Amino acid sequence: MRTGAVLPERLEAPPPGWTTDADVVVIGSGIAGLNGALRIRSAVPGSRVLVVTKDLLSAGSTTWAQGGIAAALGPEDTPEQHLHDTLVAGAGLCDVEAVRTLVTEGPEAVRALIDLGTEFDQTPAGELSLTREGGHLRRRVLHAGGDATGAEIQRALVAAVAAEPGITVIEHALALDLELASDGAVAGVTLHVMGEGQEEGVGAVRCRAVVLASGGMGQVYAATTNPPVSTGDGMALALRAGAVLRDLEFVQFHPTVMWLGEESSGQQPLISEAVRGEGAFLVDHAGARIMEGVHPLADLAPRDVVAKALMRRMRETHRPHVWLDARHFGAEKWASRFPTVLASCRDHGIDPVTDLIPVAPACHYASGGVATDLDGRSSVPGLYACGEVACSGVHGANRLASNSLLEGLVFSRRIAAAVARDLPPAQEPAADRRTRGLVPAVVASAVQDVMTRYAGVLRSDEGLREAARDLGGLAVTPEGSTPGTASWRATNLLTVASALVEAARTREETRGSHWREDFPETDDAAWSGHLDVRMEPGGRLCLDYLPGTEPPPRAPMAGSRP
Repeated sequence: MRTGAVLPERLEAPPPGWTTDADVVVIGSGIAGLNGALRIRSAVPGSRVLVVTKDLLSAGSTTWAQGGIAAALGPEDTPEQHLHDTLVAGAGLCDVEAVRTLVTEGPEAVRALIDLGTEFDQTPAGELSLTREGGHLRRRVLHAGGDATGAEIQRALVAAVAAEPGITVIEHALALDLELASDGAVAGVTLHVMGEGQEEGVGAVRCRAVVLASGGMGQVYAATTNPPVSTGDGMALALRAGAVLRDLEFVQFHPTVMWLGEESSGQQPLISEAVRGEGAFLVDHAGARIMEGVHPLADLAPRDVVAKALMRRMRETHRPHVWLDARHFGAEKWASRFPTVLASCRDHGIDPVTDLIPVAPACHYASGGVATDLDGRSSVPGLYACGEVACSGVHGANRLASNSLLEGLVFSRRIAAAVARDLPPAQEPAADRRTRGLVPAVVASAVQDVMTRYAGVLRSDEGLREAARDLGGLAVTPEGSTPGTASWRATNLLTVASALVEAARTREETRGSHWREDFPETDDAAWSGHLDVRMEPGGRLCLDYLPGTEPPPRAPMAGSRP
């Protein structure tokens, strides 16, 4: 089924002013990108690997990961138990083989990360310290520095990349579009470099393969736990190149994000799931426990269950937030186990040792993304994807806590092995006839307003229709639009938001992190498959339902063309 929106097939940008070469370009510098670069360099001796990152090498989402990385490393745990918990959280849409790959290869991948120099917290006996988070029936979540796991992993990976002479890094560079050969395969990528000491402006990197590890698209919403760089650039780039995006409607809203006021926007402070794993609990303004009787795991239920319960209670009580109570931890436990969260709370005038923490759900993680196979291959030859930008099939309709770092680790290793087997010869880019376009920078905030109002935790057909109309009205390139970082960012946000809204509007059920108020039940008979989004020639989005028959037809969107 086609949608009414018409989007740019390629970003309007100056022609490349410089050209360089690499064997493989890795876009992104989190756990998926850096581990992938290291593994590719090791698997393909003599290869030239270029890592492109939008900010500093350490500025991606991995650094912000508080909870930890999940793997079946405990004496009473097994990969099969980890598989079970992941499938339950995924609400029927996980690819079982992808999950099996994750949980069976995960322990070895984590041990390799330790060998690389990552220092996880240990017990007094010298064993790995493991904790629980929502949806886990066993203690299997490793952490570092109490609640600074992502920062420690990032530190170790950055040090390893810096010590590898075969890896070149370009910071402050935005990937614009893929260059494609005559057969549709990857031939290169265009970049805009802003960093001092580097080639300035737009250039092109000729390469044999591209690995997308650019993270998520949390900034498509007004409030998110994601850093400012998470603007969906990789998903938009892949869509424009012909890749399929899958499961975009499943956006996870973390239930415990610090509430800073109704006007607060941008990156919000996360209160790690591990805080509830250690015994904190959610209460309303009357002090009543919210999760009791809602789910057998109560406050450690999967995130979609908790987020929905909080939203219900907030609507019932007409309150903009609820409370997280961890006062019983005491000062010593807060300081040793959760120093990052403690400091963040105190920076905002809250002392969790003595105060309740105001929390509300906010956009946290995209379970969908570029559709890949078990080796990270997308539908575009030579384009791989890994981490939050990808849809590997692991997360299904709702990601299990702390599986994201493990996914980036495991599947970046698999991509490296696939690249070593199948790295094609270099090709010249073909003439690009895709229609160029651009929206003004001011569109970014308009997109965020629309998405927050109509496509957040609570969704309905009426709201999603309004969102589609509003976004379609923004998809116009005015005369004299000036290419630049802000307008490219806005165009990418609009592209991903448009695809997300159409997928959310099409899936007429409630499942996992997709909650339709007008279709409150899960419908396995009609919706046990996946929604794929692709861009047709001319810039129109097209949705396919896989597997099974097409879903029932709907009335056309107002203003759409056949």
